[in-house]
Amino acid sequence: MAKEFSVPPVIFPSGGNPSTTTRVPTAPFQANRPAASSAIPFMSFDIGTSAPSYTGPISTSSSSGPISFDEEEPLLDELGIHPDQIWKKTKSILNPFRVNPNVHKDSDLSGPIVLYLAFGLFQLLAGKLQFGVILGWIVVSSIFLYVVFNMLAGRSGNLDLHTCTSVVGYCMLPVVMLAAVSLFLPQGAVVRFAVAGIFVLWAMRVSTNLMVSLADGGEEHRGLIAYACFLIYCLFSLLVIF
Repeated sequence: MAKEFSVPPVIFPSGGNPSTTTRVPTAPFQANRPAASSAIPFMSFDIGTSAPSYTGPISTSSSSGPISFDEEEPLLDELGIHPDQIWKKTKSILNPFRVNPNVHKDSDLSGPIVLYLAFGLFQLLAGKLQFGVILGWIVVSSIFLYVVFNMLAGRSGNLDLHTCTSVVGYCMLPVVMLAAVSLFLPQGAVVRFAVAGIFVLWAMRVSTNLMVSLADGGEEHRGLIAYACFLIYCLFSLLVIF
């Protein structure tokens, strides 16, 4: 026997038929659209009435075009390497009796690096791998000569470390020539020591003249500066002899 359930009657508002009523569909989770008088403030703008706020002058220079390769600087000049300047400084070292200090006023490190590499290459041809030793001794020698000169000159000394490193590097040219000549000299011969002494005195004289000429307060201490330079290049000559 089926059980009967009591269903309450459905009552429509205003007594009309639900099929005849028109309802406007709205998107889900969308609020009712506001009236025209209460529009959102940031949405009410007119594109036609907008104007740029910048009223300053507009630059119309003709240099904004593409730069050709002919107008660019050479790569060596951008790196600070000037081969003609390196050659002039190197050529001034060849005459130990007439050294031109005006050429060495603009100090650089590109020429000394070339001489350091050449010295290491000649040592490598002699069977001695000493690139690290040479670089370390160069740094220590430059700092040593810089400290000695400024201590001797006192307050009147105006030698900086960059100039001192450049002078020590360019004056390595006689030692580099010694390393090249020693490849053809017999090992342990007396002539080898005599040739090394000549090149060491050459490097000492050139470096002393440049140090005294480029900085103030060193003329009265020329002998002590020459002794410090002699120790530096004698140290490098020992690498060649032994």
